Amino acid sequence: MSLFFNILKIKKIPDLSWSSKNPLNFKPKLITLIYLIIGLSLFAIGETLLITANQGVSPWTVLAQGISFQFNFSIGISTFIISIIVLLFWYPLKQKPGLGTILNVILISVVIDLSLPILPYPKTYFYQILQSIIAVFIVGLGSGFYLTANLGPGPRDGLMTGLQNLTNQPIALIRTILEVSAVIIGFYLGGIVGLGTLLFAFGIGPTVSISIYIVMKYFK
Repeated sequence: MSLFFNILKIKKIPDLSWSSKNPLNFKPKLITLIYLIIGLSLFAIGETLLITANQGVSPWTVLAQGISFQFNFSIGISTFIISIIVLLFWYPLKQKPGLGTILNVILISVVIDLSLPILPYPKTYFYQILQSIIAVFIVGLGSGFYLTANLGPGPRDGLMTGLQNLTNQPIALIRTILEVSAVIIGFYLGGIVGLGTLLFAFGIGPTVSISIYIVMKYFK
């Protein structure tokens, strides 16, 4: 039990043998690029599983839905706008985008579109909730890989790590605050919230910390 609580207190992204030494490295080692792509793909698949579970989408997708309802944009355009706005908050936090940041915006969108038609759409409530839980863990695992690659985090993760560096608070706490804030704003704007949304909002922080520990221990 003490190990579990120590994992939740993880504050730093690990520097492993395959991690890039410079987050602004645009010519990384092949193994680093592979782990980055694996992480981003897992992240996108987890997001898609949450969508197809039909029990509420992730907090940032709730926010994208709210914006799309208010301004008649597509979800894709709304997501892009959110990413740009989030990147603007990087400047005072002294965060800089890297190759991982660019691939995050592109690859996640592509994988979601490709996987939506082929991933399961469970019909019963039990399997919908089970799939939602699995989805949160897959998103967390993907985050562990691509953050450790150190090629620049995605817009939302860069905001998370920037705030963590500023406040020196645990990653799990910072991530949870960001996700809950996105849900509240998105819901106010008309976004759809379900049990899957709450599972993601309160579960993603701990699962990212657990995934970082798994990556440190088994993917050195």
